[in-house]
Amino acid sequence: MGSLYRRYPSKEQLAQWKRIVGTEQMIALVHTALAEENEPWAAFARFLRDALSAQGLGAPLLPVLGGRLPATDEVDAAADRLRTAFGALVGNAQRAGVLRADFTSSDMPLLLEHRTPRLPVPGERAAALHLCSLDLVLWGLRTSADFAGTARPQRSPRGH
Repeated sequence: MGSLYRRYPSKEQLAQWKRIVGTEQMIALVHTALAEENEPWAAFARFLRDALSAQGLGAPLLPVLGGRLPATDEVDAAADRLRTAFGALVGNAQRAGVLRADFTSSDMPLLLEHRTPRLPVPGERAAALHLCSLDLVLWGLRTSADFAGTARPQRSPRGH
C-alpha cells in the first residue's frame, strides 16, 4: 500500500489514474469489437457484452467519479478518445440501419452503468443476469426493419 501512495500521493490522484485506466480499457474494447466483427450490429453487441463481462470481474471500468473530482488534462483527453470510439461504434451501426436513430453515443455510459447494478447473488449468477438483461436492451435498440420477424429474447428455464 505504501508504494501505491508513493506513486499517487493523494486519493484524488489515485482516483484520477483509475478513471484514465478504466477509460482506456473501454476504448480498447471498442477498438477490438470494431476490428474483429464484420457486421456493425455484431461489433455494437460484442462491445456491450465484453464491457459488461469485464465489469462483472471486479470494479467498473468507468468509475462513477465524474463531477466529484476535478478533471485533469489526461482525464479530458481519455474522455475525448472514448467519445470518439463510442461515436464510431454507434455511427457504424446507425449507418448500417441496424441501430435506432434516437440512440446516441452519449447514451453509452448510462447504458453500461444501468446494466450492472449490484445484485444479492453470487458473482457468476449476477453476470449471467446482467447479460440476460442486456439481451433485452439490445432487442429494443435494433431498428424494426433489421429484426422483423425476430422474436423477443426468451428467458432460460432457470429463470435468467
